[in-house]
Amino acid sequence: MSGSTQQQAEKMAEQLQQKVQVGEEGKHVLKTPKGTRDYNPKQMAIREKVFNVIVGSFKRHGAETIDTPVFELKETLMGKYGEDSKLIYDLKDQGGELLSLRYDLTVPFARYLAMNKISNIKRYHIAKVYRRDNPAMTRGRYREFYQCDFDIAGQYDPMIPDAECLKIVHEILSALDIGDFRIKVNDRRILDGMFAVCGVPDDKFRTVCSSVDKMDKMPWEDVKKEIIEKGLPEKVAAQIGEYVTLKAGGMELAERLLADAKLSKSEASCAGLTDIKLLFTYLQIFKVTYKLVFDLSLARGLDYYTGVIYEAVLTGTGTGAAGGEGEPVGVGSVAGGGRYDGLVGMFDAKGRNVPCVGVSIGIERIFSIMEQKAEASGERVRTTETQVLIASAQKNLLEERLRLATTLWDAGVKAEVVYKRDPKLLSQLQYCEDSGVPLVAILGEQELSSGTVKLRNVATRQEVEVSRSDLVAEVKKMS
Repeated sequence: MSGSTQQQAEKMAEQLQQKVQVGEEGKHVLKTPKGTRDYNPKQMAIREKVFNVIVGSFKRHGAETIDTPVFELKETLMGKYGEDSKLIYDLKDQGGELLSLRYDLTVPFARYLAMNKISNIKRYHIAKVYRRDNPAMTRGRYREFYQCDFDIAGQYDPMIPDAECLKIVHEILSALDIGDFRIKVNDRRILDGMFAVCGVPDDKFRTVCSSVDKMDKMPWEDVKKEIIEKGLPEKVAAQIGEYVTLKAGGMELAERLLADAKLSKSEASCAGLTDIKLLFTYLQIFKVTYKLVFDLSLARGLDYYTGVIYEAVLTGTGTGAAGGEGEPVGVGSVAGGGRYDGLVGMFDAKGRNVPCVGVSIGIERIFSIMEQKAEASGERVRTTETQVLIASAQKNLLEERLRLATTLWDAGVKAEVVYKRDPKLLSQLQYCEDSGVPLVAILGEQELSSGTVKLRNVATRQEVEVSRSDLVAEVKKMS
């Protein structure tokens, strides 16, 4: 590129930037892009608490972590998400590569397994993903958001890894205490068999699946109308409705469907129903079946699912979209996942498959709920983990405060000093009140001469005199 051409390009870029930043009245418009947001320290403190619970559960179940690029080759992502592929963010040509921002963490994980020829791993991955969706910020629906994924890849006996994924969902949602929840379970093979015996053509399976998946937001009659509009006879849609409106305990409904005159003729459905029975056997051992329901309307729209699928929703006391008492209201799903045994094979030159099952926790929706709860309760959220503030009661003690802070930092204690040479003691104590620092180590001439520190509990205002040599142990004990 010549010098003059480059200057013209830079000038055009600068003019475009000015148009973006300057409003109608010539003022700079400062805003985050649509579907994104900033997080203040209080919000980040709540978010960190949620992350700690989730990561703690993942690690408790033996997972290790990986990371992948925020963008992938476009061809890696396309064709993996069904109708949702239109929501993928495409980037401009970069050095001859067509790239897209990752839509989820599952497809990059499958690519990672195939590329590195990994046949078994239990991994978690927490990172941002991007969807060119219509955002609903108040419901935790964004264009840029975190996913928290746990996946088990490898050839194992049926339903053992699947049951552990559901146990993890139950464990995390119970620990976060965000309200009552229910975990809906189904199997893609049951759905495929059901569509087949109802007369749905093979090439319509996925589009009908996408419609059925909307039953958590729309009543069956609206879903039925959509299915008919997609070219299926009303008789076929009515037969589908006889099945997808069924919800019950896993064992009971699976047994009934295995004896169903139509479904029993489908090899795929029988295999799925047999696995559902086995899954619920393990879930009984894990003591989580009281939160689970076998729901034939659960479809999960992503194309890569091949077997068991599940979704966790918060339950309200009102009437939900499906019209039933206790149906989920408000936020929608807060976790979801399933088995995807064919995805890795799509990336392998030899078609080598690695069976996989996983779950994704809906961190943004959970965070929205916890943020609202914190606001409603008026609870004080600590934004730092400072254990003690080093304060002085007299002037000219800045260097002594810094020496003591150094001692505490070197011992692993989280400590702060006020950035003033001679701050007033009252203002230092007020800082602790405002920021939630539990302890104050107060220095004065008398303490310096006696080799002690006055340690004050901010909440109770009780003070004890501690020797400098015992201060670290005392702070760790009291904070």
